[in-house]
Amino acid sequence: MNRRQLLAGAAAGASALALPWAARAQQAITLNGAVQFNDDHVFTRALVRFEELVKQYYTAAPVNFILHKNSSLGLEKQYFEYMSAGRGAVDYGIVSPAHMSTFSRAAPFVDAPFLFTGLPQWNMVLDQDLFAPVATEIERRARVALIGYAGGGVRNIFANKRITDMAGLRGLKVRVQGAPIWSRTFQAAGMSPSVIAYNEVYNGIQNNVIEAGENEAAGVEAMRFYEVAPNLIMTQHAITIRPICFSSQTLARLPAPLQEAVRRAGKEAGTFGRQAESTEDGQKIAELERVGRLRQIEFTERAELKRAVDPVMVAYAREVDAETIFNRINAITV
Repeated sequence: MNRRQLLAGAAAGASALALPWAARAQQAITLNGAVQFNDDHVFTRALVRFEELVKQYYTAAPVNFILHKNSSLGLEKQYFEYMSAGRGAVDYGIVSPAHMSTFSRAAPFVDAPFLFTGLPQWNMVLDQDLFAPVATEIERRARVALIGYAGGGVRNIFANKRITDMAGLRGLKVRVQGAPIWSRTFQAAGMSPSVIAYNEVYNGIQNNVIEAGENEAAGVEAMRFYEVAPNLIMTQHAITIRPICFSSQTLARLPAPLQEAVRRAGKEAGTFGRQAESTEDGQKIAELERVGRLRQIEFTERAELKRAVDPVMVAYAREVDAETIFNRINAITV
């Protein structure tokens, strides 16, 4: 089945959702999800858990979930656009905050580098819902609800050469996410960042267009980046936050008890995803190293790296009106 057929089927599901609830009381509701990865990836498993929980919490009528995997409906940027349009092509998915910057200048701040001191602080920030103002703005402007927070992978630089210090990073041609904060911080550290599509990173390194990328272990494993960049430079520069998103327009067309089930399931599926990814992250790296696919390279000047980017983070928080959030995060000591 090609992409056009998939989108046509999704549109048919959206038409069914547009009917008054009383008119479709006996027919199944169809919800379309999308993910870039296969069955084994933690993002896919989090969305499957979301489906299971919705069905557990809502039993008044059948709800069919169709999860389109392996980038069959494009990439996360497209998923967010589909959800914002509200036509049913994609009703739910996991999307990097970097792809939400059109609707909220502060969105990329949620996933900015060097924002957290470690996993304990990261968990406390999410438990206290410190990003609620950003989520509210995104739902108002993009018409996409952030119903849960997955993520938990610690991001490092994978490169085609061994790097141990700041001198080694100087001039490194590295792929970064599209949000400006990523280019600014990596430039401040002396690197030469480039924004290219996620699915072009492998070929980019293979063809010497770039020398490196940055990702958590799940992404390095799933995209087989270790084949072209087997050196994992342990910069530990970010901890991922990946919101579980749901189209607000789709949500509004659902019966109230199902809306409640979706929001409850999203929050719990996000917790499931965070626990799974943060637990498995180190295990994946260790296993890839054990079988000779990856080499962990200690980065000996992480404190110097953070000092280089701190002024950029302070200025960025002020620029996107996230100073209050930034200060509240920094006030959490673990």
